Amino acid sequence: MSLIAAGIHVSLGRKEILHGVSVEARAGEITAIVGPNGSGKTTLMRCLTGELACRGRITLDGRDLAAMPPEEQARRRGVLPQAAALSFPFTVAEVVRIGLEARGERADGLVPAALAAVDLPGFSGRLYQELSGGEQQRVQLARVLAQVWQPVDAEGPRWLLLDEPVSSLDIAHQLTVMRLAADYARRGGGVVAVMHDLNLTALFARHLILMSGGRVLRQGRPDQVLTDETLSLAYGCRLRVNTAPESGIWVLPHAAA
Repeated sequence: MSLIAAGIHVSLGRKEILHGVSVEARAGEITAIVGPNGSGKTTLMRCLTGELACRGRITLDGRDLAAMPPEEQARRRGVLPQAAALSFPFTVAEVVRIGLEARGERADGLVPAALAAVDLPGFSGRLYQELSGGEQQRVQLARVLAQVWQPVDAEGPRWLLLDEPVSSLDIAHQLTVMRLAADYARRGGGVVAVMHDLNLTALFARHLILMSGGRVLRQGRPDQVLTDETLSLAYGCRLRVNTAPESGIWVLPHAAA
């Protein structure tokens, strides 16, 4: 089972943002979309979620995404955007419950379970607006997780589509979120995440999509994508890939000067 985008083109006015992008993400593993700012990562993610109109074809487990009713899409995948602003004073529990309602359920027992999964036990009654940015990000992840709680159901695998899920988090909570995503994939679900931290990506992702200038520069296993030459070309600066004991690949700028 997989999420496949074939020949995706996106234009804003006269400017083409994505130039015939074709990618595949498979259930049972984390697929990370990486690349420099402005490379088209979030635009591609918005196409994969159905949020942004595009030319080309996107299929979710063999079904054309454009032909899938919104309520079915809500059952099959949960989407975490880069940012989510709330104008009204919702409690944390009410925010998480939105994920349950998106799939037409009222399984309130999942609210504390989802919050515990993102290391926010006991936060149900807190006001969302009173939380820190990192705590709000984890509440939104709990909402998405509650929406697709079981990685696999009778219809097949479910999907987590995460746009920069660790951007506002400290190191410990970055690991919490990535371990949560890895566990979801290990239990049969699909995970696609836009990532900036190449070292964290290399630790957890099985499949990488490296973008540059609205195109896929390379995709494959971390050791196939994260090379000196490819990364230096993508990011426009000299980068060196090293291997650290016990932790796999890590990437540092070649020189400070």
